[in-house]
Amino acid sequence: MPNIRPISDLRNHFAEITRDVQATGEPVFLTKNGVGTLVVMSMEAYETKRYEAVVYDRLREAELEARSTDVRYSHEQVTQDVQALLDELLAEDTDRA
Repeated sequence: MPNIRPISDLRNHFAEITRDVQATGEPVFLTKNGVGTLVVMSMEAYETKRYEAVVYDRLREAELEARSTDVRYSHEQVTQDVQALLDELLAEDTDRA
């Protein structure tokens, strides 16, 4: 069940709200005159949501690309390509050092 509180609680119960969002990882929804106006969440929860959004966007892009082409890559091909890229990046880092 969502934690919904009046916006005045942000001023009057800031420590409690902070403790709640950090302990539960769930947001607190703040209302003004009964209308939702703000969401308070922990930095950790925010970063997790941002990461999930980026992953979702990339998966959606991949799905759309997969629909537009018949090209498919095997697991082995992808693994080899990624390993080659990592080796190249490591070699560049070693050259700079």
